[in-house]
Amino acid sequence: MAASESKKKKIAIIAVLVVLLVAMIVAVTVGVKMAKKGNKKPTKVGAKKKAIETICQATTYKETCQSSLEKETGDTTDPKDLIKAEFQVAADKVNEVIKNSNTLKEYAKDPMASQALGVCKELLETAVEDLLGAVDKMGPFDVSKISDYLADLKVWLSAAVNHQATCLDAFEDTKGEAGEKMRGFLKTAQELTSNGLAMVSEISRLVDSPKLNSHRRLMSSSKGGQTKRNYKPVPGWMSDRHLDLLTATPESLKPNVVVAKDGTGKYKTINEALKEVPQKSNEAFVIYIKKGVYEETVIVDKEMTNVVMIGDGPTMTRISGSKSHADGITTMNTATFAAVGNYFVAKGIGFENTAGHVKHQAVALRVQSDFSIFFNCHMDAYQDTLYTQTYRQFYRDCTITGTVDFIFGDGVALFQNCKMVVRKPGEAQACMVTAQGRTDRNEITGIFLQNCTITGEPDYMAVKDKNKAYLGRPWKKFARVVVMQSSIDEAIAPEGWTEWTGEKYHQNCFFGEYGNRGPRKDMTQRVKWSTVKRLTPDQAAAFTPARVFEGNKWVKPSGVPYVPGMMPV
Repeated sequence: MAASESKKKKIAIIAVLVVLLVAMIVAVTVGVKMAKKGNKKPTKVGAKKKAIETICQATTYKETCQSSLEKETGDTTDPKDLIKAEFQVAADKVNEVIKNSNTLKEYAKDPMASQALGVCKELLETAVEDLLGAVDKMGPFDVSKISDYLADLKVWLSAAVNHQATCLDAFEDTKGEAGEKMRGFLKTAQELTSNGLAMVSEISRLVDSPKLNSHRRLMSSSKGGQTKRNYKPVPGWMSDRHLDLLTATPESLKPNVVVAKDGTGKYKTINEALKEVPQKSNEAFVIYIKKGVYEETVIVDKEMTNVVMIGDGPTMTRISGSKSHADGITTMNTATFAAVGNYFVAKGIGFENTAGHVKHQAVALRVQSDFSIFFNCHMDAYQDTLYTQTYRQFYRDCTITGTVDFIFGDGVALFQNCKMVVRKPGEAQACMVTAQGRTDRNEITGIFLQNCTITGEPDYMAVKDKNKAYLGRPWKKFARVVVMQSSIDEAIAPEGWTEWTGEKYHQNCFFGEYGNRGPRKDMTQRVKWSTVKRLTPDQAAAFTPARVFEGNKWVKPSGVPYVPGMMPV
């Protein structure tokens, strides 16, 4: 990417946040006032200050918010002028970051630090493109569609928060000053992103209130005004894919390409087949991968949308790799398979990383694909098996095996009818099923296990009293995990949860349990943290597919087995 294009995109990420979020707050606030009092202009006395204070009230970094809106706006109270001023301040800040970031190459002599810079570049570009794509989809603001509007925006902004945090994480275990300098460069951008997410969360809280809902109905029924585009958070074509995943076979899906290790397909490798995938397509591109072990690193990149992969079963069709952090590779880049392009679907495939517990972080599958679905798949490794990195993800009838933090990440990831199997770890290792990475209290992300089976392989059960296993530990400050309607056996220690070594994240996380069964369902012996919650039925229902990521709109049409609410167990 040319330097000028990169600069424009990085400026745009902050500008888009401000334009979208401030405009939404102004639209809701003004709309409610119009509904109550009619179209009356506010007085000019203190109007500018009050407008800025109102916009910034819900944010964590109020000084950053207010100072970014107060500069160079004169006496205006016009939201458009305030937005323009914020755009300019943000542009100046990002220009400064871009200029300073160029100097980091001098400090990245360490190969791992050099890789970290590459990770940062990739993630920041992804965040920019995601937000610019969001603007294109949004169209004119439509109060009647605000709930759908907010659902997408919260996912995208949560991802933007995560991308910046992951950029900084990539510098862990690196030498030199590059990591600390990058942290300083990103400080304002992170604060602006967090503030934007806080604004959206506050709007979401308001629009869910009965009082504002009455105003929304009033505004939606009014005649006249600007013609608005019918906004749909989930592309309409998704309901027309008719994948029928429950009964789908390679024959019924009519694959575009067949991959066969034995030479009976068009290609012998998956990467060769991916070269045929059209960019940004709304049509499902089906790749049938015949039985065999495919030893290759596969990335379904962000341009490859709507890819469907079907195998001969997760024990027959295996995609295998062995990259690890111990070999000098950043965790994100150790993944054997990375699903990045949106709307990715996999059925009947096994993903594995064979590096072993001695190599530490070694990812089998990394998922950065919005609206992705995995059905009857296996993910096998040891530490960091499945990286649920960002965006909306649904797993059904899958098996995930590992040792340390073997389901980790910061996506909106829901597992239904899946099996989590603890493997035998290294001599002095404990095991954790989950390690969730929520860094901002307003993120809507989490790892949600529903009607899953949590157990251990025979080799692990023989050492479980020495090498304890837990439902999870908080990877980041606001980690969120919910285990509900699941079977928890003796593989899990009675304490249930454990701390992240050297941190106090357990004081701010959210670990919820509801309606579980099995020998370790008893919560009386759980760790005595206020953050470990016994959920009520209403609280648990908020983490079901229909509620947590509007699964009825995109999971159900795929034909995968799917229960939108509580399961009949």
